[in-house]
Amino acid sequence: MDLFANLATGFGAAVTPMNMLFALIGCMVGTCIGVLPGIGPVATVAMLLPMTFHLEPLSGLIMLSGIFYGAQYGGSTTAILVNLPGETSAVVTCIDGYQMARRGRAGVALAVAALGSFFAGTIATLVIALAAPPLSLVGRSFGGPEYFSLMLFGLIAAVALAHGPILKAIAMIFLGLLLGLVGTDPNTGNGRFSFDIAVLADGIGFVPLAIGVFGIGEIISNLKRGTSDSERSVLAEKITGLWPTADDFRRCWPAWTRGTVLGSVLGVLPGGGATLSAFASYVVEKRISRNPGEFGKGAVEGVAGPESANNAGAQTSFIPMLTLGIPGNAVMALMIGALTIHGIQPGPLVMKENPDLFWGLIVSMWIGNLMLLVINLPMIGIWVRLLKVPYKYLYLAILVFCGIGVYAVNNSAFEVMLASAFGVLGYWLRKLDCEPAPMLLGFILGPLMEEHLRRSMLISSGDPLIFFQRPVSLGLMIASLGLLTLLMLPSARKTREQAFTAD
Repeated sequence: MDLFANLATGFGAAVTPMNMLFALIGCMVGTCIGVLPGIGPVATVAMLLPMTFHLEPLSGLIMLSGIFYGAQYGGSTTAILVNLPGETSAVVTCIDGYQMARRGRAGVALAVAALGSFFAGTIATLVIALAAPPLSLVGRSFGGPEYFSLMLFGLIAAVALAHGPILKAIAMIFLGLLLGLVGTDPNTGNGRFSFDIAVLADGIGFVPLAIGVFGIGEIISNLKRGTSDSERSVLAEKITGLWPTADDFRRCWPAWTRGTVLGSVLGVLPGGGATLSAFASYVVEKRISRNPGEFGKGAVEGVAGPESANNAGAQTSFIPMLTLGIPGNAVMALMIGALTIHGIQPGPLVMKENPDLFWGLIVSMWIGNLMLLVINLPMIGIWVRLLKVPYKYLYLAILVFCGIGVYAVNNSAFEVMLASAFGVLGYWLRKLDCEPAPMLLGFILGPLMEEHLRRSMLISSGDPLIFFQRPVSLGLMIASLGLLTLLMLPSARKTREQAFTAD
């Protein structure tokens, strides 16, 4: 009964003209940046983050979340039509989706992807509604030691699931933790690593860091890489036959179901989410298929499974952010930034203190998934034409939005320069094969870990054994140690390197 009452609260908060408008804007922008290769939801959410400062908290979160899961829909369009993943999680869709398009079944592939995403999004939203309350109750019983141990486990899990070498992922975590220390010590009031620069007394701003590393850094990488005209070509013939056949539905339903379950589980893991879910689903579908030889040649399951998995993974990644205040990926870290801009501390108390925001966001996901189903299929012609826009015309507008977004937060020209410096850093991190997402997680969690570490030391009079004397904290510490040990094993490292490589 409580669930229905909570959902009624959510519908009352989400189904207003303003929130419906921002849900539509988020879904449209998400689909657009998913279709356009080389932008991605992280950079887009980072660029639009300052805009939420002028919106109601719920309206801003609805828009940003719509961009995130909308990109999962849009990324499949580019992957299927031109063999270019518009979004990282759509890499797997290229394998069979593009082959279906070459065989004249582009419409069917697009419909399978959209329907699978809608099915997975609907189920994943129900999972959030069911799992969030008990997790929030557990979170309310946490003290300083439990929170510190949980955040430590989250950072180690992010290392395990990040792209690239393990040592580089660990280095990115530590770099984020160090950047989070810049500013004023909250206990003593002394400056730390601010080099007597007055504007750094309050620390490095979240917005300049995020926009610089993910927005400007991504632009520099794309311009340096370049794209040829052949890569941006689109299908010449008109796309017809959007509705799958009865045989397609027979083969898709099991793949949609398996992908949804897999994505719902993997999405909760720190560092997991849409990309890991899509790759895992493709491997599962190929392993259990009666005709594995079809994969890579246009197997409909190779589109259905990953597309449902990436959408489910994207949406269930909201669970740890909403209930425990722990970001599972870079976009969730940006969501936490959006909440803190409004003075809302993410965590177990959000559901109790801001029920309209919590349940309104969950209900908006159902509404957004329905909007995306309508946006993606009837409007496919618009997205195809959008693919013809050369990137050299897009990046100037993106840079302008980045600069305006950074300046608008504190009216600070220094922060614009800081974002530019972080943009260069983001570019070099990509050149060095260092994924910047763990750095952002470390930056967000660092100050929180410091706060809970100090609180724990005060409780125990400086005795570090407090982390091993409380059952939940002890369990998390053991899990962290076990995962770290597993990462050091050669077999585990080999498996990790192959996790994001489709054979």
